[in-house]
Amino acid sequence: MLKDKSIGPSRRAFLKTSGLAAVTTVLMEEGVVRAGDGSNAPGSPSVESRRDPVDWVNLLQGSASTPDFSRGNTLPIAALPFGMAHWTLQSHDDTPWMFQPGARRIQGLRCTHQLSPWLSDYGHATFLPFRGDIRPQAAARASSYAPEQAHLAPHTLQLFLLRYRAHIELVPTDRCAVLTATFEEDEAAGMIGLLFDIPGAHGPIEPDPATQSIRFTSKANSGGVPDNFATYYMLQLQSPWDSFEVQEAGAHRVGILRFQHGVHMEARIATSFISFEQAALNLHNEVGPRSADDLRSSAAARWNDHLNRIEIEGASEEQRLTFYSCMYRVLLFPRTWHEPDADGKKHHFSAFNGKIMPGVMYADHGYWDVYRAWYPLMSILFPERLGEILQAWVNGYQEGGWLPQFPCPGYRACMTGSLIDSVFGDAAAKHISGFDLSGAYDGLRKHATIPGDPAKGYGRVGLEQYLKLQYVPADRVTQSVAETVDAAYGDFCIAQVAKALGKLDDHATFMKRSENWRHVFDTEVKFFRGKNEDGSWLTPFHPFTWGSPYVEGGAWQHRWDAPQNLRGLIESMGGDKEAVRALEEMLSTPPIFQAGVYGAEIHEMSEMAAVPFGQYAHSNQPVHHLLYIFSHAGRPDLTQFWARKVMQSLYTAETFAGDEDTGSMSAWFVLSALGFYPVCPGKPEYTLGSPLFPRAVVHLPRGVTFTVEAQGNVPDAVFVRRASLDGKPLPGNLVDHADIMRGGTLHCEMTSKLS
Repeated sequence: MLKDKSIGPSRRAFLKTSGLAAVTTVLMEEGVVRAGDGSNAPGSPSVESRRDPVDWVNLLQGSASTPDFSRGNTLPIAALPFGMAHWTLQSHDDTPWMFQPGARRIQGLRCTHQLSPWLSDYGHATFLPFRGDIRPQAAARASSYAPEQAHLAPHTLQLFLLRYRAHIELVPTDRCAVLTATFEEDEAAGMIGLLFDIPGAHGPIEPDPATQSIRFTSKANSGGVPDNFATYYMLQLQSPWDSFEVQEAGAHRVGILRFQHGVHMEARIATSFISFEQAALNLHNEVGPRSADDLRSSAAARWNDHLNRIEIEGASEEQRLTFYSCMYRVLLFPRTWHEPDADGKKHHFSAFNGKIMPGVMYADHGYWDVYRAWYPLMSILFPERLGEILQAWVNGYQEGGWLPQFPCPGYRACMTGSLIDSVFGDAAAKHISGFDLSGAYDGLRKHATIPGDPAKGYGRVGLEQYLKLQYVPADRVTQSVAETVDAAYGDFCIAQVAKALGKLDDHATFMKRSENWRHVFDTEVKFFRGKNEDGSWLTPFHPFTWGSPYVEGGAWQHRWDAPQNLRGLIESMGGDKEAVRALEEMLSTPPIFQAGVYGAEIHEMSEMAAVPFGQYAHSNQPVHHLLYIFSHAGRPDLTQFWARKVMQSLYTAETFAGDEDTGSMSAWFVLSALGFYPVCPGKPEYTLGSPLFPRAVVHLPRGVTFTVEAQGNVPDAVFVRRASLDGKPLPGNLVDHADIMRGGTLHCEMTSKLS
């Protein structure tokens, strides 16, 4: 039944620890290399270059996490790029940490919409093929499986249920999936069956034996949706069932189907946020009469098309696994939220007003996490998709009256600032098209000038005080430093949108406001510091104390929170030499921390302390631009050394340094591996780092390519002796966005020592 020849995680682990002969043997078994095809002949393409990039993705990367220590806090997700429905393995039903790879047991295959365990799931349901007697409770029905024999890939989940002796596979489409199960021949084992588990005690469950279909809804959520929210499911069986019942299992309802004849079962599952009728239309459009084999091939092709936007050469096995696993994470969020109507026009259920609205929509993206690297990376790789995503955020503003702070899937209060400012500011500076820039500006200006309701997920925290004092006072507002610096940076980004629209007076006003970071930077201690409403500094000052007036960090981690004016911040530090000294001190100071207002050690503290990078907490986003500041202070060699060290030490095909956060951690790696990084989104430029591969080709729109060549790039050659763009010296170690999008070659001469 399982005809796909892609290489699974267990095979990858074997390949990583085996010699050439064993590698060739396994690849022959998998059908990647054929006997006698000359694969090892001189001058023939390497084995690694002949494998599709989807085969290098490790779905388990970052999934071995707990609330106390994150290695990514990810799920192994089968979906299409930016797909509406995500599908994962459920090993636990009583926690947002629903999958643990070490459990070796699953309770079912879950349709999930969870962007992070910290925000929980919504609209979910779980499906499990079984045989014989069954109890509906999740733990009681669970079956063990052998991870070593499973094939978990973006386009297919394949495993053998040891308890039920069943080979099962799930193949995803954008909004649907096909679930198949083939059981071993054993008449004594009892009837085969399928159950579906719906959280919640209420809602319709509508079986229709005449059409062999069942409809039901899941209204599960933990906020961020209007009262009339539901996910509509349609379950289409390929053969008639012999019995159907619904049992209660705690706060869940479990539908149980049994089939008298045969050992094969197939279910086609559709989802919609609009209606049952829309779910049926989605199933017709995306699945129809197509076979699982056909859908699997199509899904693999879609992934390869997206992953191949960057082709890398000269990478080691581990580097290739890590790179394409990170690329996969970049392409999962935000999830598509719109659906095509009968005429093919896009419409959506609005999580902002509870109505069916025309146009595009996306969901599940935390701007605080992703503005630093994900959106700049998208501006290079997928500018057309980016324009559509940005229009979705404008649509959210028009539907709900405010731009969202953290759409999950609608308004959700989470983290500091209004970092959607950066998302639009960067797009304006780079001339991204495909969205209503003027409409975006209306929403940006509104939350920067009119108090909203931050507790409900829109508007800036402490705006009234910020407008009056030019900073947010520590004795009035929690996380006041973070709110101040985020607002000042946001003002800079709003200024870029105003400039693009020709609103020069507004541009000047917001640029002046962008300097408000200076009000909370103490030039005596040379750290950002809480300031009270009367102008006095918050005392005592402990740079190792985490939490308010900062967020998920302390003074060390927030020391460089003025990317919009790095030159001004460096001068406030005392100049280039003092800035370099401060950055080196950050990396050499022991990872001391005090729990502060948290009252206990939070996972970000544990993760910082677990690695030898001092106070540089790569496990969380606020420091992600810091290593590139060395270059702006005259020491590009230190940027190159430390960026390469982080890539080599803190990223593997199995784990991340901390929460991956919907592509943010992965986007840092992808950009840094290419050899450049955006220190300040909102400025159309990137700071040169240390390219990880000898050669990388970026496929841009309209058939244009941008190539990064790193001559002499061996593992210890981390420094760039010289850099040129199309033969011309690279000025100031900066790469212009427009130069990348025109295509060309960035050439770096690498060396292990700088003379």
